[in-house]
Amino acid sequence: MDFLYEKILRPLFFTQDAETAHEISIRLLRILDAIPFAVHTLERINLRPRHSKPIRLFDLDFPNRVGLAAGFDKYAQVWPTFGALGFGHAEIGTFTLHPQDGNPKPRVFRYPQAEAVVNSFGFPNPGAEVIAHRLAQGPGKGARTIPIGINIGKSKITPLDTACEDYVNSFRLLADHADFLVINISSPNTPGLRELQGRAHLTTLLETLQRENLQRTVRLNAPRIPILLKIAPDLSYPQLEEILAIATAVALDGIVATNTTIERPQTAGDMETRGGLSGRPLLEKSLSIVRFMARASNGKLPIIGCGGICHPDDAARFMDEGASLVQIFTGMIYRGPFFPAALARTLAWSHRPWA
Repeated sequence: MDFLYEKILRPLFFTQDAETAHEISIRLLRILDAIPFAVHTLERINLRPRHSKPIRLFDLDFPNRVGLAAGFDKYAQVWPTFGALGFGHAEIGTFTLHPQDGNPKPRVFRYPQAEAVVNSFGFPNPGAEVIAHRLAQGPGKGARTIPIGINIGKSKITPLDTACEDYVNSFRLLADHADFLVINISSPNTPGLRELQGRAHLTTLLETLQRENLQRTVRLNAPRIPILLKIAPDLSYPQLEEILAIATAVALDGIVATNTTIERPQTAGDMETRGGLSGRPLLEKSLSIVRFMARASNGKLPIIGCGGICHPDDAARFMDEGASLVQIFTGMIYRGPFFPAALARTLAWSHRPWA
């Protein structure tokens, strides 16, 4: 499979610009979604490595430790197929309260020699209300083969001083469809968004969402929705300590570390400067964030490690540093659609303590 993708399929995909290639992959997955027998067969083959047990986290069962990072399924079109590729969970979105087209094209660029991607998408999506309707047409919570996380962000038209209301309204529309929610305050592609990582904004936002979550739980007599925070890799250690203190104070369920970086490697050359960089150049930066957060929290705050995983050893390093799960996206662009299944097998069959 690896040879087929890297020698034949990837060169074909790479004859297209990056966004067109992504749209082709979505269309192929929609075809797969229309063949339930094929989806179920691939799930049996790829989803749970032999002799492995589910991972229990956030009161959810994850068939394996490998998830799909947000950014792939921006329109909630193909999420029921991700278990067939071997993903043990998937994050869909980012979704915003208001519909938005995102930033002007071209807005995504591949750099094969660096195994990197730069994107400046800017959260294109049809809005939380449309997404809620789409999710209602698919398998509901309890009927899914893998947990689905919903990633929400601030609408571009919403000022920072009303960002909290924007997130809360998205929460109200989407919470019923989420196995867990991820609050995205770290994309570099929405102006001012990363300011929400500051103490005042972040405390207000997370406290308000946790109150809304509790009220929903009481009103519906339903389980609470685990809430995680996705952070940037460009934060200083004092900033990370501040985020950790806030996360502890509001009883946050976990951290996704990390989003894309605004920095560029010294060997970047003519690499696009607008947007966030993902892929192999992000690996060490993301690992350092996971290491710091895991040690500073004494391992008490669950962390999903994300950033630069292009090889099974990369995923294992995240686990060694204290991550509970990992996520990939750019690595799949360079390694192919069954890379997640290969990662899951490697992590499950490892002799390390977390396996």
